[in-house]
Amino acid sequence: MERRSLVPYLLILPAFAYLLFFVGYPLVQALYLAFTQNGAFSLEVWRRTFSDYYFWSAFKYTILLAGIIVPTQVALAVVLALLMNRVFKGKDAALYALIIPLTISDVAAGLIWYSMLSPYGFINKLLMNLGLISQPIYVFGYEYRMREFFAIVIAELWRSTAIVFVIILAGLQMISKEYIEAAEVFGASYWTRLRRIVLPLLKPSIQSALIIRTLFAMQIFGIVWILAGRDIPVLAGEGYYQLTEIKDAGVASVYALVIAGLSILLGALYIKFLRAEYLEVGE
Repeated sequence: MERRSLVPYLLILPAFAYLLFFVGYPLVQALYLAFTQNGAFSLEVWRRTFSDYYFWSAFKYTILLAGIIVPTQVALAVVLALLMNRVFKGKDAALYALIIPLTISDVAAGLIWYSMLSPYGFINKLLMNLGLISQPIYVFGYEYRMREFFAIVIAELWRSTAIVFVIILAGLQMISKEYIEAAEVFGASYWTRLRRIVLPLLKPSIQSALIIRTLFAMQIFGIVWILAGRDIPVLAGEGYYQLTEIKDAGVASVYALVIAGLSILLGALYIKFLRAEYLEVGE
């Protein structure tokens, strides 16, 4: 009996060890570097970070990118999932086409879109061949920061909407068809069924998708670094810059803690305000 009681603990031991060494230790180290100077407690690192122009600019752009990308991805994923939940010819091919970007890293996606949007890239050549423009449209460079911003949004939507789509589609396929059929019997229209049955039952999936995508959005780095560099600073990019170029591990740790704090705060808000109604019945 005693041997059996140890089995659950042995099974979770690898996961616990992973969290301890790859999450716990870096977190403790980041807290130490952010709150100490010369071995003593100090807020000097935080003062130095907050007085840096790039910190507030990175904070603004990170929140702005997340505020545009995450809701847009969820809306697109819901629409695509509703379309792909139907039976039609060529469904498998369309499904594979939608999921392909999921296999591409953020760095590779950044390089793809950089080559496509460059002055003599595919998009400019296509527009010139069609006679829509007479000279290339310049997207990259400090003077074109707004264009760079929208290029980042487009590239990130293309690359990572797939993961939200997969989560939403899985949730949609778990909804019992009996609910939909019962609503049809009572004369409910498509929009009524969508608003009163489908979307409420999708809340747990939407909540999970929002949490996952927000965590990644707070850490956005590769695509931004390739398409814009420091023209559009983001928190993860500035943390990387402080650590590798400035060699200031304390300030880099502050950036990491700010990203973690924002992720935890937004995750808690999602859990609080997107709780499914049927989960609250027994409370």
